[in-house]
Amino acid sequence: MSLAHTTVLLCAWGSLQAFEIVEKENIFLKTPCPAFLMFDNAAYLADMSFELPCHCKPEEVPAVVWYYQKHVGSSHTKVLTDFDGRVLTEAAQVRVGSDMLVRFSIRMFSLLVFRAQPEDSGLYFCGTRKGEYFYAYDVDIQSNEGMVATFKDMGQKPFADEYYGNLHVFTTFWEWTPCDRCGVRGEQWRIGLCYLQSPDLSPRYRRTQSDVVSCGSQAVPRRLRTTVRDHMPELLVQSCLVPCEKKNRFRESVLAIYNYVSKVGSKPWVPKVPIQFHQQRLGHGLIISCPGARPEHAVAWDKDHQHLYRTQYLKGVNRSMRVFIDHGNQLHIRFTQLSDRGIYYCWRQGVQIAGFRLSVTSRGHYPASLSDPETRAAVELTLISYLLITAIFVTVHLCRCCCYSFRFCPMFSP
Repeated sequence: MSLAHTTVLLCAWGSLQAFEIVEKENIFLKTPCPAFLMFDNAAYLADMSFELPCHCKPEEVPAVVWYYQKHVGSSHTKVLTDFDGRVLTEAAQVRVGSDMLVRFSIRMFSLLVFRAQPEDSGLYFCGTRKGEYFYAYDVDIQSNEGMVATFKDMGQKPFADEYYGNLHVFTTFWEWTPCDRCGVRGEQWRIGLCYLQSPDLSPRYRRTQSDVVSCGSQAVPRRLRTTVRDHMPELLVQSCLVPCEKKNRFRESVLAIYNYVSKVGSKPWVPKVPIQFHQQRLGHGLIISCPGARPEHAVAWDKDHQHLYRTQYLKGVNRSMRVFIDHGNQLHIRFTQLSDRGIYYCWRQGVQIAGFRLSVTSRGHYPASLSDPETRAAVELTLISYLLITAIFVTVHLCRCCCYSFRFCPMFSP
């Protein structure tokens, strides 16, 4: 290739790269910031992770700062950054119940909140270090406590809409999840959140539909919030059956032969998915999480060859359930018994991805730890009993002192 051809190609490549850079820099120029700050309404279910993009900012602003307020005009404002480039937070490292300042991350001007809780509901502002706001959100995190499950295969139907004069309360359902299993009967579900329609909403909050916002929005007047308080989120569940994707049949044939040979003791057993081993004390509780799964994912659990369907094992179906699946897709085993031993398989988005081999033992010495829920419960019960006895003791002696001080206390003979 001649020098002239090389020069032309380099110039063309440089022009394309410059064009790419200009296009990326002009993303925010396409969305002008509003002259009057408005709030975009967004609703999520508790324990979900969500992203709030900063849709607009001035071109001269190189970085954004996110702020949080519980209510409009609140004197207490949280600054969701350390101004020096916060260390990125990964969803797998975030635990349920952590403070919001630990559960957030800022990436490409967008705010990510992991495992959101109802206490995180409020107003989120995108702005600068000086407190100048460009874009804002009205976020409503609805609790999954008391969430109502509706099983379509049993003929059950979601809640009917409620009308209170000009107030219309209803449930808005998300899209159906994929089937949680393949090759066998599975389940899929859709989450429904509480919404309302009223002409009395604050005009400062933007809605996707006219006069419609989520029930926990700041746009809802206080007198209406008590009316919609009892309308809980819903979960609509139905059966499904989908085929599995075709895999490498040669590999499956080799594994089948390998497992057959293992039965006669020549080779070790090779599982289809990674297996994690866990030993649990008899009578203690256990919570198993599916790797990489989030509450909005389609997650299923099997014990050996038994399918644990939500129609029987979903939390709240039966109050006396010892083994159940919560709304965050975690498997709970209360008061572990010897019959709980086995392999628990986890499905995520229709694919079996992991297994947990559980063994139950009643032997061995286990040091007490405050991270153990049973230990914490025993300590709390002991402290409450001690405080109660102390309060009774002090009250009795105070009464006796008062009696002797005013000399009308009855005399007790031995």
